[in-house]
Amino acid sequence: MIHPQAVVDPKAELAADVEVGPFSYIGPGVEIDSGTVVNSHACIKGPTKIGKRNRIFQFASVGEDCQDKKYKGEPTRLEIGDDNHIRECCTIHRGTIQDEGVTRIGSRNLIMGYVHVAHDCQIGDDNIFAAHATMAGHVHVAHDVIFAGFSGAHQFCHVGPYAMLGMGALTGKDVPAFMMVAGNPARPAGMNFEGMRRRNFSKESMSLLKDAYKTVYMRGLKLEQALAQLEAKPHDPNLQLFIDSIKSSSRGIAR
Repeated sequence: MIHPQAVVDPKAELAADVEVGPFSYIGPGVEIDSGTVVNSHACIKGPTKIGKRNRIFQFASVGEDCQDKKYKGEPTRLEIGDDNHIRECCTIHRGTIQDEGVTRIGSRNLIMGYVHVAHDCQIGDDNIFAAHATMAGHVHVAHDVIFAGFSGAHQFCHVGPYAMLGMGALTGKDVPAFMMVAGNPARPAGMNFEGMRRRNFSKESMSLLKDAYKTVYMRGLKLEQALAQLEAKPHDPNLQLFIDSIKSSSRGIAR
């Protein structure tokens, strides 16, 4: 399963069925679980733990030292879940001791070509990162998020569940759950209703979220006033997710 022209360090731990293509390098401290395929010319350095059934394509750089000038070679980590596709020329860096010391990527993410995931990013499940999307250090991305091509998030930004950054959108603020943003700097562009329909959200929940968007963005209210109005509405878990993603923001939201 390991091509004779691949280099796998003796201190790497690979499940018996892991496939490694020619001219790939897997360094010490790398753990790769069953069913994962590493294509040719990929580079994986440790400490890095990779789960099951991942596909890592050619020329990807996974688990490299971070591009932070404060980094002095500390043994920080990268953790990747299951069933991710990491496409050509992606760069994914380990964490720093200035944060938790670990970069995390969940499961079932599609990470397209030339995407950059910087140190200390925390990425959830079922996200799509289109070509050349970029996350600076310490960015948190929840689940079911879409980064369109050439979009990016400034360091320490949080992007809530079901949100979407349009093509070329660059955000320096947090993006609340369900929101779509576009432009540079990123501005609100409605809610990701198409994403909700694809995930079988109820019409009632979508109607509540549509009204919530108008309350926060279109009625001229201060944010505190808008949140007070939303919290007075009948309970809906998705509406509460939208409210919580705004209230938990430390950078301020795109507005």
